[in-house]
Amino acid sequence: MSRPLVPGLVAEGETDEIFLGIVISRQLRDLTTESSRCAVDVEGTEIAACRSILDHERVVDALAELAADCHLLFVHNDHRERDKADRIAGDSRLPMPVIPMVPLRETEAWLLADRAVWGRLSGSALDRLPDRPRDVEKVSDPKRALANVAPRRGKPVRDYFDFIARNIDLAVLAQVPAYAEWVADARNALKGLGYL
Repeated sequence: MSRPLVPGLVAEGETDEIFLGIVISRQLRDLTTESSRCAVDVEGTEIAACRSILDHERVVDALAELAADCHLLFVHNDHRERDKADRIAGDSRLPMPVIPMVPLRETEAWLLADRAVWGRLSGSALDRLPDRPRDVEKVSDPKRALANVAPRRGKPVRDYFDFIARNIDLAVLAQVPAYAEWVADARNALKGLGYL
């Protein structure tokens, strides 16, 4: 018999929800394959009805609402709001662990980490990608960098978020320090919840 694991997410915007929602579920599946305690059935990430750019109380209320259906919660903010994510994660009213997901600059940087996944998209400007996955944290404007890498087929850049999320190599992505930080926090939370 398997034990369900439903993650919940409050993120800043729609593209963050698309990318992070998929990546969270994939990463948790990867982490729980290590479990010697039980078989774990990781379900799709539940997305909150509000965005993390709203005030503290509304974000905490959204996470509390997610907690009714979820086992582990995530709050995403870009680097300018790191303190906000940390305060929300530490709010004692939330009945379960809340993991902050805060890239060094913006989530779009994480989409640039895996050269191979972009190589699968004809027309991608691979020469505009950083040399090493961890170097995405040095990109000063990740949104612009992503626009410069994405194929120019008349599709908006946001159309690539789902594909990249489903196909990015998680081991490559884990070479990005800010990404590795939330993964380590999630692993510790899973241990505390008895999944690992």
